[in-house]
Amino acid sequence: MGLKKEATEMSNATVFVSEFVLHCEIRPEIRSFTVAALAIVYLATLFGNLLVLLVIILNHQLHTPMFFFIAILALIDVLHNTNLIPKMMALLMFDTSPVPYGACLVQMFLVFHLEIVEVYLFTLMAYDRYVAVIYPLRYPQLVTGRTVWIGMLVSNIISGMTMTVYLIFVSELSFCRTNVLPFCFCDYANMVHISCNDNPKYLSFLSTIASINGCGTLTIILISYGKIAHAALKISSAESKKKVFDVLVTHLLVVLLFYVPLIIAFILPGFGLELSTETYNTLLVVATILPPMINPIIYSFRNKEMKNAIKKLFTGKRTTLEINNCT
Repeated sequence: MGLKKEATEMSNATVFVSEFVLHCEIRPEIRSFTVAALAIVYLATLFGNLLVLLVIILNHQLHTPMFFFIAILALIDVLHNTNLIPKMMALLMFDTSPVPYGACLVQMFLVFHLEIVEVYLFTLMAYDRYVAVIYPLRYPQLVTGRTVWIGMLVSNIISGMTMTVYLIFVSELSFCRTNVLPFCFCDYANMVHISCNDNPKYLSFLSTIASINGCGTLTIILISYGKIAHAALKISSAESKKKVFDVLVTHLLVVLLFYVPLIIAFILPGFGLELSTETYNTLLVVATILPPMINPIIYSFRNKEMKNAIKKLFTGKRTTLEINNCT
C-alpha cells in the first residue's frame, strides 16, 4: 500500500513510510451530499470570516480589544477550514488520496496548533466579557491592545511547546502493517493506532494535553460565564437581562460545539476506551469544520457595531450610531 523503505529497517517487518493514504470512511450513497455540504460550509466560512476581517480592518471604530479577538478568531477559522476542507473534498471525490509524509505532518501540525490557540482565544474572549460586565470602569486599564497580543503570544508559545512533543513522538513511530489512515485528514491518534509502537505514552500524552488545554480552559470559560450570568440576574430591566442571557447562551453553545467533541475524541482513547472509526471521524469533523462557519454569526453579525459597519461597507452610508457620535 505505498510503503517505501526510506530508512534502515528496524526489523524484517518494520519500515518507515514515505507517504500516508487517507481513507475517509463515508458511505458511498452519501458521498455526493457530503461533498456538496463541505463546499457550502467552506464557502460560508470564507465569506463570513473574510467579511469580518475586512470590516474590522477598514473601520477604525472597531479597533478595540474585543474586535481584535474577533478578527484573530476569524483568521484562525479561515486557516483551519482551508487546511482541511479542500483536501477532504478531493479525498471523497477520488476515494483515496496519498499524502507525502512531510505534507501529512504539516497538516497535522496546523490542525493541532490552530485548535490549541483557539481554545486559549476562547478563554481570553470570555475574560474580556467578564471584565467588561463585572468591572466596567476598570475595563480600559485591564483589557488593552497589549493584553490581546501578549495573550496570543503566550497561546502560541504553549501550542508550540506542545506540538514539539507531538512531532518528536511522530518521528519515533514505525509502521509494519499499513500506511492507510482511516480518516479524512492527517491525524495524530490514527497514526499511533496504525503504527507498530505499543508504548502507551503516545495516547496518554494526547489525553493529558486534551485534559489540561481542553478541560482547564473550558472550566475557566464556564466560571466566567457563570459570574456574568449571576451579575445579569441583578439587572432590573427585563429586556437588558434577556439580552445578556441570549448572548451567553449562544456563545456557550458554540464553545461547547467546539470543545465537547474534541474532549471526547482525545481523552477517551488515552484511558483505553476505544471509539469506533465512524464515531471518532464524526466527532472530529463536527468540532473542526462547523464552528469556523458559525463563529462569525454568533460573535460578529449579531453585534450592533459590526452590523452598522457592514451596512456602511455595502451602502457607503453613515449609520445612525456614527451620526450620533459626531454630534
